[in-house]
Amino acid sequence: MLPSADFPALQGFHRMDILKEKIYAGRRIGHEEAPDLFRWPIIELGMAADFRRRLIEPGDKVGFIIDRIVNFTNVCEASCAFCAFHARAGRIEPYELTLDEILAKVEELVTIGGTQVMLQGGLHPRHTLETYLAMVRAVKNRFPEIALHSFSPAELVYIARRSGVTLDEAVEGLKDAGLDSVPGASDLLVDRIRNRVSPKKITRDDWCGVMDVLCRHGLKSSATMTYGMGETLAERIAHLEVIRAVQDRTGILRAFIPWSFSPAHTRLEDVPPATGIDYLRVVAISRIFLDNVTHIQAGWLTEGMKLAQIALTMGANDMGGVLTEEVVVKAAGVINRTNMAELIDVIGDAGRIPVQRDSDYREIRTFA
Repeated sequence: MLPSADFPALQGFHRMDILKEKIYAGRRIGHEEAPDLFRWPIIELGMAADFRRRLIEPGDKVGFIIDRIVNFTNVCEASCAFCAFHARAGRIEPYELTLDEILAKVEELVTIGGTQVMLQGGLHPRHTLETYLAMVRAVKNRFPEIALHSFSPAELVYIARRSGVTLDEAVEGLKDAGLDSVPGASDLLVDRIRNRVSPKKITRDDWCGVMDVLCRHGLKSSATMTYGMGETLAERIAHLEVIRAVQDRTGILRAFIPWSFSPAHTRLEDVPPATGIDYLRVVAISRIFLDNVTHIQAGWLTEGMKLAQIALTMGANDMGGVLTEEVVVKAAGVINRTNMAELIDVIGDAGRIPVQRDSDYREIRTFA
């Protein structure tokens, strides 16, 4: 008979075998068993995640989009502890782009064949729904072919409250003006963490409410995950569970984008940065757990191109955008840039087929 001290190890192997069987059978993983995946050998985890990728989207195509983020202001009342971008007295000067400046940036994107613009701002104390409607109309009137994948759930809630309208009315107005979809910036959907790092932003339930409103108005979205802010592994899974439940209910999430928290120049500078292995585990576990989200993006912007390339073998199947002129992540000292030629090479060198796509993940051009 084996000593009792060996029993926990045997039980651990037994749980891993049961979990592996569920994964390869294509069955849904429960939140209570998902934390065990963080203890799997990284190679086995990556293989399991790649198997699940092929289940949800057969083939080896990996998409990318030519897009641009236009950060129209850095004035933000939220003042989140994890943000290095918002204006702060004596440290970062506030700015606000005019409509003409915004349109000039969009025109530059159109000139190089871009198809998507992300208008991103903050919780500006003087901005109302009319401010946002004017931006959307200006861009769509000049460039009707451009997809506006813009703003954020926090911004939508904020401007609705400031303008004295319901969230439904705000979203309906923006859609009528030409808004095509909304990035589902979710940070970490765990209120214990949100109360510590972003107490002035929306709660987890508020975020879910925005997704329900977007669904009612026929607008697609996405979901993100900023990890490495002091959360537990169980809380990371809790975040994924919220996203999976929202997708079960609405079906509007076109993609999931995990990225590690960059502590430099924030009020959380003492938090140890996440490692590359942490990132790959999060990508793989996200792919296994989020069995109802088709696209998982490899985060070259925060993780660098090499890790993003490895992520393509561990469950990711999209490289996101070229992201001309990204400044928010850059403010935290993380400076990664790319272009279409590099993305094509990186995807191809990973043994995948590069595909330029549009905002709805429809193929524009394949580079075989």
